[in-house]
Amino acid sequence: MDLKSLKNSLLGDLFYDDLTKSIYATDASVYRMLPLAVAYPKNNNDLKLLIQFATQHKTSLIPRTAGTSLAGQCVGEGIVVDVSKYFNSIISFDQFNKTVTVQPGVVRDQLNNYLKPYGLFFGPNTSTSNRCMIGGMVGNNSSGTTSIKYGVTRDKVIELNTVLSDGSEVIFKALSTKDFNNKLKLESLEGQIYNQINNNVLTNEAKAEINKHYPKQEIHRRNTGYAIDQLVNNETINLCDVLTGSEGTLAFTTQVTLKLDDLPDENRIMVAMHFTTIEACLIAVNPAMEHDLYTCEMMDKTILDLTKHNKTQQENRFFIEGDPKAILMCEVRAKTLEEAKLKANNLIATTEKQTKSYANPILINNQIDKANNLRSAGLGLLGNMIGDKKAVACIEDTAVALPDLANYIQEFTALMKGYNQNAVYYAHAGAGELHLRPILDLKQQEDVKLFRQITTDVAYLVKKYNGSFSGEHGDGIVRGEFVKLMIGDKNYQLLKEIKSTFDPNNIFNPGKIIEAYPMDENLRYEINRTEPIIETILDFSKTEGILRETEKCNGSGDCRKLPEFGGTMCPSYRATKNEKDTTRARANALREFLTNSEKNNRFNHTELKQVFDLCLSCKACASECPSSVDVATLKAEFLYQYQKENGVSIRTKMFAYNDSLNQFGRRFKGLTNFTFSNPVTSFIIKKSLGIAIKRSLPLLSSKTLKFFYLKTEKQIISNIKSDVIKTIYLFNDEFTNQLDSEIGKDALQLLKQLNYKVKVVKNAESGRAFISKGLLEQAKKVANNNVNLYKDLVSKNTPLIGIEPSAILSFRDEYPKLVDDKISAKAIANNTFLIEEFLSNEIAIGNITSDQFTTEAKVIKFHGHCHQKAQSNQIHSFNVLNLPKNYKVTLIPSGCCGMAGSFGYEKEHYDVSMAVGEQTLFPAVRKASKATVISANGTSCRHQIKDGTQRRALHPVTILRQALL
Repeated sequence: MDLKSLKNSLLGDLFYDDLTKSIYATDASVYRMLPLAVAYPKNNNDLKLLIQFATQHKTSLIPRTAGTSLAGQCVGEGIVVDVSKYFNSIISFDQFNKTVTVQPGVVRDQLNNYLKPYGLFFGPNTSTSNRCMIGGMVGNNSSGTTSIKYGVTRDKVIELNTVLSDGSEVIFKALSTKDFNNKLKLESLEGQIYNQINNNVLTNEAKAEINKHYPKQEIHRRNTGYAIDQLVNNETINLCDVLTGSEGTLAFTTQVTLKLDDLPDENRIMVAMHFTTIEACLIAVNPAMEHDLYTCEMMDKTILDLTKHNKTQQENRFFIEGDPKAILMCEVRAKTLEEAKLKANNLIATTEKQTKSYANPILINNQIDKANNLRSAGLGLLGNMIGDKKAVACIEDTAVALPDLANYIQEFTALMKGYNQNAVYYAHAGAGELHLRPILDLKQQEDVKLFRQITTDVAYLVKKYNGSFSGEHGDGIVRGEFVKLMIGDKNYQLLKEIKSTFDPNNIFNPGKIIEAYPMDENLRYEINRTEPIIETILDFSKTEGILRETEKCNGSGDCRKLPEFGGTMCPSYRATKNEKDTTRARANALREFLTNSEKNNRFNHTELKQVFDLCLSCKACASECPSSVDVATLKAEFLYQYQKENGVSIRTKMFAYNDSLNQFGRRFKGLTNFTFSNPVTSFIIKKSLGIAIKRSLPLLSSKTLKFFYLKTEKQIISNIKSDVIKTIYLFNDEFTNQLDSEIGKDALQLLKQLNYKVKVVKNAESGRAFISKGLLEQAKKVANNNVNLYKDLVSKNTPLIGIEPSAILSFRDEYPKLVDDKISAKAIANNTFLIEEFLSNEIAIGNITSDQFTTEAKVIKFHGHCHQKAQSNQIHSFNVLNLPKNYKVTLIPSGCCGMAGSFGYEKEHYDVSMAVGEQTLFPAVRKASKATVISANGTSCRHQIKDGTQRRALHPVTILRQALL
């Protein structure tokens, strides 16, 4: 196939290299199929060229937006067509008629942010709403927790602009009888489609067959096959009903016009009904649904128990009374809190009369968010399993009519017990939909057989109750071959005819819904394979090896969320909008090459170098990814292994050995600083070493912190009161020591005046630069030295604290994975704190009070270091800065600053570095008044703020030291 000619003819992009194909070989399902190529079309003409190419070369087009499909909709052997990059505009908005027209790559929550000032929103809300896109929601007919109030995506689609399989552009919408008859007269493909529908679907015989075998009409989450049951039961003909939920198998959608709803009332109350049995909980759904509920969700004891020992979630368990087997979470909304309370009281009255709930605590407004976070966290913890057994999506999307729910669950539970599966119940109970995933190892043939057997048995059970085998996740591959069972042979034949009329050459997403691929083939892992043995210098035993660390990625795509939705992950994707630059892509690419490489060193692939190139090692993935995939650690190991074969560049060595170079440069400090700051000499240095010309170089402090401490040590100790609060060890990191010694001085003075005894011993550098650059043998050496130094010094009573987040938090993160004495490393890690963290804890127990500080008023905006956000909490910096009574502190919701150590200095990374800074941080700093104090605790962050905004940022320690009375 002449892919090169196709690439040259497209206005957009086409890739067919091994890296891109490996990244797009999977989605969020259990399937893997290596595509022929990946296209990023820019306009409709590109789509037509792709359709023409697919037709001529007998290949296929697999549409994709965020790639979060659970049923395998986004994998295939043809050309994956990713519309997320260029088809992402809001075309028009009609406030009066409450409609909006968008391209398929518009993110659902981004659309709602746009609509919010007008008091409108798009109702369906998937759990992936901060990255899922309208095109994918249309393809799957998505719904979410509020479907009982706002319906499903199909209910909101007014018009679809499409390109058909012959390249013609057609708009589908509701038709009057006259318009429909005019369509029947067309001699185009569009006319053939309408005639096929008219002659084969809209007959009395077909209608009877459809209504007999399709899922019950009262189940609003019906997503089995094509929705011809909608056609025969609606007053008007609208083929949008069929196209919505068709998973891109019939036409290629280019624009979607949606019906909008008024924003929901803001006053919220949730009644959390507690039950001693699952059965009692499910029986309560029907009487609860007689009320005007906004959501009706269920979680069971398994989910609740998973959150018991999670520090983050313990505070979210505030409403749980006793040890319930299940909780039904029913939310009501109203314009006023009084109205909401009335609704809630009426609901409770019904509950007390008609159900067996033993407690009905009331949650108001923000308390509801905590309860929902608890539920979500429990699900995340359920999916984050170590080893090869995983919670597998196959029967997680069944829906039945509410009157059938209790009986269905009873049979379902018995079925699961027969397979030794402990059923976990979490559900959109008000919609009759149950989410359950069996725990299986799909690397083993025995469990692959169970995968099919369990899915088949549940399919028959759902059919018994005339339910829907797919409620909101779609048929795809995993449920596609069961469509015939669910709707009957005659109806399935109708669907086949619809598919062949729309797409006679089968170029649109084949193997999904109609003539689907077998559900137990094309799996992500080779069955009964011999697991590769991969030696690493970092310790990955916690996840049973580095390969399983990569396999933790389930494809959920949380790393694609945009800056406006908070968090840090993933800064490079936010700057480039390229799938290659996501956490998911890096984990998947490394998994692919470690699994399939035939080289002795499986890391030795330039493709891996490419995929890790823009990783800033921010560590956000380790904390924000539901599966906690630690790409920063994966990158460090990759660089180490890759450089063993390919050597280490001069620039890499220069950054890695920056502490040694700074020590050498300090011998001629004046000359060094002049050379780094002079425009001519600094230009020469930057040019010769591949450093960005626009980037300023850091200058050496007048004296090192070590020099200052040794000079003043006796004075510091003599001025300490006899009844010191605590003795602490201050880690003198290489950045504070050489470049920011004034901050180190501030820390010593602050701690001394607060009556803490500070000791600074002769420690080695942290090794942060060695780790970031993959020089792990050197990093291990300094880590071993530091652990040996501190193991007999640091304890609960004599903690280790540090100023630079990336340095001190290495003791918690990398040291236990690197050093020989892991027991001592873990003991030190448990008593190691970022300085703000230490001070915040001391404030909490009353050892430090606001009376010790000024009453002067100040406004402060704080940007937290990525490693602090990932491994500590920037709330500690917030607490410290808020200690003076009249200081008003705001946390900038900025994610990563973009500097990331040496990353922002490197010429090829400079633009991305600054683009990351421009996402949130730079605008927030520029917007701040000159009187506002900008604060940042990372040396790279302060440097980036200076280069990007010409504002000087102060460390919180400096601000607090200046505030001392």
